[in-house]
Amino acid sequence: MIDDAIASLREIFSKPFRAVLFKSLALTLALLAGLGLMLERVAIWVSAGGPPWLQALIEITAALGLFIGLIFLIPAVSMLVAGYFLDELAEHVEADIYPPGLRGSPAPVITSLWLAAKFAVVALAVNFCAFCLWLLPGVNAVVFFVANAYLFSREYFQLAALRFRPLDEVVELRRRHRLTLFAAGLIIALFVVTPVLNLLTPLFGIALMARLHKRLAPPLIPAPQEAVVRQAF
Repeated sequence: MIDDAIASLREIFSKPFRAVLFKSLALTLALLAGLGLMLERVAIWVSAGGPPWLQALIEITAALGLFIGLIFLIPAVSMLVAGYFLDELAEHVEADIYPPGLRGSPAPVITSLWLAAKFAVVALAVNFCAFCLWLLPGVNAVVFFVANAYLFSREYFQLAALRFRPLDEVVELRRRHRLTLFAAGLIIALFVVTPVLNLLTPLFGIALMARLHKRLAPPLIPAPQEAVVRQAF
């Protein structure tokens, strides 16, 4: 697994991954900037008509809350944005590790977006719970790290495996190798908890899980995409 992690780390700086990185970074930062602007407007509206000291207090509190909240929001937002590009990245990885004719095929766009959006909502909920534990130093860090290790190992493995097999087989593979996948998730979680590096999480995650899927399961003929759509929903 360490070799796979090192190879994945190298791959995220390759030309195809850099192209996706720039696109996903631009969209992620735009979404976060929009959220920050919205919260600033809300703070100004709430403090309107109050004394200057109250306005300053509300604005400072909003700025600090946004800064802390971004730590927990970035994993979900970056995953939602990068979900548009993960099949493209998986295809590049498979070109390096699979012979021609044995590579996966992308799920329909609607399926990919649905899975990415569903995961983003779950990740947001879990990280909100971790955020609520902010006043319990140590506990919040452990919850944040372990929860994201589980979530990201589950999601990225599913996205990589769905290119080869239907969802019920993916679920069974996930169950059978849950400890191995969780160990890989701990590596991914290191990206999540590291500022700036957490923006690279989707790229590293899909590269690592595409390689791990090859180790855990022999390649199969991709299942009909209609079956993937039915089972995904």
